[in-house]
Amino acid sequence: MRDSSWREARLSRTMSHALRHEPWLYELELDDEGWTPVADLLAALDVSREQLEVVVRDNPKQRFELSGDRVRARYGHSVPGRIVRVPALPPVTLFHGTSAVTASLVLTEGLRPMRRQYVHLSVTREMAESVGRRKGTRVRVLTVDTAAARAAGVEFLRGNEFVWLAEHVPAAFLT
Repeated sequence: MRDSSWREARLSRTMSHALRHEPWLYELELDDEGWTPVADLLAALDVSREQLEVVVRDNPKQRFELSGDRVRARYGHSVPGRIVRVPALPPVTLFHGTSAVTASLVLTEGLRPMRRQYVHLSVTREMAESVGRRKGTRVRVLTVDTAAARAAGVEFLRGNEFVWLAEHVPAAFLT
């Protein structure tokens, strides 16, 4: 990995931690929709605006959003408060990558957000497999029947063009 790519990946992980999980450790205050002043984040992480913009622009999962002098994580928060999202019509099929060990439990109990606010679902099998690899080397990719889930009342929210969110996906809609 190029040195600059490594630095960008490290900055992205740190930004995720600061904007999604423990903003108080960085002396950041998030508003009700997760925004914080860019200047505060730059000072907390000791990075330039240019470095921040590169991470926001080039992050393949589109984790972050800049709006003028404010920045936020688009999804993945474990801190209270939510970005207001409107239910949307998802693709017919979404995917969720998990460890092979956890898959049997998920197929019995369904997908739950665990320490996050939402279950994260991928638009491609490959992306779900990549996410699942973070949980172990033996990955199982589950398929979500979104049409049947929606008909049963499950709401899907768009995180970005690659990630969809749901509060819970019952096991009946997973294969």
